[in-house]
Amino acid sequence: MTQRIAVIGAGHLGKIHARLIRQVDGAELVAVVDPSESARQTAAEQLDVSVAADVDAILSDFDAAIIASPTPYHAATAAKLLRAGKHLLVEKPLTTGTEDAFELVQLARENRCTLQVGHVERFNPVWTAAQEILQKPKYIEAVRASRFPGRCLDVGVVMDLMIHDIDLVLSLTDAPLRSVHASGISMVSDHEDLAEARLTFECGLVANLKASRVSPTPSRDMQVFSESGFTAIDFGGSLTTLRPNPAILSREFQLSEETDNPMGFSDQLFSEWLPVETPEIVPRNAILDELHDFVICCDTGATPTVSGLAGARAVQTATAVLAAIDARQWTADQTPDSVGPFATPKESIAATSRRIHDQRRAA
Repeated sequence: MTQRIAVIGAGHLGKIHARLIRQVDGAELVAVVDPSESARQTAAEQLDVSVAADVDAILSDFDAAIIASPTPYHAATAAKLLRAGKHLLVEKPLTTGTEDAFELVQLARENRCTLQVGHVERFNPVWTAAQEILQKPKYIEAVRASRFPGRCLDVGVVMDLMIHDIDLVLSLTDAPLRSVHASGISMVSDHEDLAEARLTFECGLVANLKASRVSPTPSRDMQVFSESGFTAIDFGGSLTTLRPNPAILSREFQLSEETDNPMGFSDQLFSEWLPVETPEIVPRNAILDELHDFVICCDTGATPTVSGLAGARAVQTATAVLAAIDARQWTADQTPDSVGPFATPKESIAATSRRIHDQRRAA
């Protein structure tokens, strides 16, 4: 069965989805929907596809939709389409609020619709290549930074960038979240532009996540320490793994028995005891793989790699991070302008440094 697909939103991601869905077997792009006349005109010219200003006008013309509109519109649009029996791929984040996210999960279940969320890093070939060694993680560090994007400013960096790593962490554990500590600050937008969070789970997993959209140096890196080894992931395309010798894992290794020269043991350590591997990663188009997964699930009723429930869990956790950021107290005085992402700096870094130095000298 061919799935007739409509793309809701003709912005940057919407146009990418519209171009790529035509490469998916069993899918037919039938329309692009956007309230902006100029966006519709550009889509019609570039994609040679029918366009509409409102999804209601073409509701009977498609079987499934890709929602790539601004995040604040996801909940209402997705709810309408699920009630109409349409399968959905909703770009991340699924919604801006936890209650709306879980409501969409329930609607998809009631109407027997596929609900997939666009956490595309799950399809990154580096991530998929690392799955075996990532199991049962105990400690994760992730840094995701970009130059100022000039778009997606309807949400802050937590919902825009950090949520990628939140979803990846959650995909590795079903354990409940025990605690969240976070800080964030607004630099140039109406939301937090820098953020860091420490997530602790009931299973003992700890994840330290950092995100910035005002970084001069872009990065998408993650380090995972698991029961079976260490993995360093550069989502740009490289992977390094370290799998300890069983003697290391069982605590039977004794350095004093292996060498009388610890200073010269490094080469042997990383060849025999902590062997380092850099497997070759075959490049793939992660968005295209995501779209293939979506169409297959629409046809078969299988659960998507990133289900609606997974997307809702990511929103729930991101919301907890935002709540911790809002409660973050930056100074000793408990004034309103010293709490949250819009706290006002009390003094310059240089002044703070001089004050601390003077205090230490006086002591």
